[in-house]
Amino acid sequence: MDIVTLADQMWRGEITTAQHNPMTAGGGVCEIADGVAFLPSFGNCVALDTTEGLVLIDTGSMFTAKALHESIRTWSAKPLNTAVFTHGHVDHVFGMKPFEDEARSNGWSAPQVVAHENVVARFDRYIATSGYNEVINRRQFALRELNWPTKFRYPDLTYGDELSLQIGDLQLELRHEKGETDDATVTWLPQKKILCTGDLFIWTSPNAGNPQKVQRYPLEWARALRRMAELKPEILLPGHGLPIIGADRIAQALDETATYLESLVEQVLTLMNAGARLSEVLSTVKPPADLVKRPYLQPLYDEPEFIIHNIWRLYGGWWDGNPSTLQPADERSLAQEITEIAGGAAKVAARAQELAAQGSDESLRLAGHLIEHAWLSDPFDKGIQEIRQEIYRLRASKATSTMSRGVFNWAVRESTGETL
Repeated sequence: MDIVTLADQMWRGEITTAQHNPMTAGGGVCEIADGVAFLPSFGNCVALDTTEGLVLIDTGSMFTAKALHESIRTWSAKPLNTAVFTHGHVDHVFGMKPFEDEARSNGWSAPQVVAHENVVARFDRYIATSGYNEVINRRQFALRELNWPTKFRYPDLTYGDELSLQIGDLQLELRHEKGETDDATVTWLPQKKILCTGDLFIWTSPNAGNPQKVQRYPLEWARALRRMAELKPEILLPGHGLPIIGADRIAQALDETATYLESLVEQVLTLMNAGARLSEVLSTVKPPADLVKRPYLQPLYDEPEFIIHNIWRLYGGWWDGNPSTLQPADERSLAQEITEIAGGAAKVAARAQELAAQGSDESLRLAGHLIEHAWLSDPFDKGIQEIRQEIYRLRASKATSTMSRGVFNWAVRESTGETL
C-alpha cells in the first residue's frame, strides 16, 4: 500500500493506530507532488527538486543515512544543494555524510546546512551531556548498544526569526517556532502550498512531555500550529508519521492539535492558581474528550500525563507542592523504614503482586510504588526481583506510549542487576 493511501485510510479510521503505528511508516520514495519526494522513516525526510540541485528537509538518523541516500538516488541524481534541519534531534540531522562524500568524489560544490540558531546550542549541550543522553535513549528506545554521538554537523547558515531562501526556481520560507524544542523550523513552500512541520506535527499526541528530556513549550506549540493553519496549506509533510493531503483535513488537524494543547495548559494553570499540588493536577486534568479518539492524537509516543508534568515544570518549577519532597530522605532509607513498619520487604512485595493482579490502572500504579519500596529495601532478594519483573512486564504490556514502555521494560532488566 502506498503512503498516501495508508494516510487516507488512517484518517478515515479504516486502519487504526493499533493496526499500524503511524510513526513507523516506511516504504521508500513517494513523489507526493511534482518535484517533491516524501521519504517516510522514523524521522521523515522531504526531498525537493530545483534547478540548482536538491533540497532536503531533514536528513534522518545515523541508522538511516546510507539507506536514505540510496533511496533519494532512485528518484534524482542531482547534487544536494541545501539541507534544512527542522530541529537538532539526532533522528533528523545525521544524513549529510553520504551526500558530502559524494560531492567530494564528484567535484561538486559542498552542500550547505541551514537551521535555526538554537541548533548550535543544542549540539553543544548534547556533547556536554553525551553520557546522560546515551543512558536515557538506551532506556527509552531499548537500544542497549546505542553510542551517543559526540560529533555533529553544525549548520553553515543560521537565522533568528524568519529566513527566505531562493534555491534555483524554488522559494522556501523558514520560520522559527517553539514546541517540542526551542530550535524548531517550519518550512513553507508557497509555490506548491506545501507545509513541512518538522516535529510540530507527528501524528500522535504532541511530544510535549517527555519525562527524561528537557523542557517543552505546549502553549507556544499551539500558537505555532495556528500560525501554520493561517498559511492554508494543501499538503502537510510531518517530521514523523503520515502526510495529510487536502486543505480541510490539514486545517482540522492543526486546529484540533492546538486545542488539545491549549486545553491542557488552561486546566493546569487553573489548578496551579488555586494552590493545588501536582498530584491533584495529575489526577484531575484530562485532554478534551472529543479529541482523544482522533487518529493523529493517540498517546503512542508521549502521553497527556507527561505533558501535564512539563506544563507544571514550565510555569511552577520542579517542586510538586508536597512538603516532604522539598528536602526528601534518601529513597532507600525511606523504603527501609516503610517496609520495616509493614512487616518486611517480602510482605510489601507480596501486596504489590496482589494489587498488580487486580489489573486496574490505579492498582498497577500502587503496585509500582510498593514494589519499588520492597526492591530498594532488599534489592538482592530473588523473590522480590521476580515480582518486580512481573509487575513491570505487566505495566509495559498495558502502556500505550514508547516512553512508558521503555522505562517499564528497563525496570524489568534492572531488577536482576542488568545495567544500561
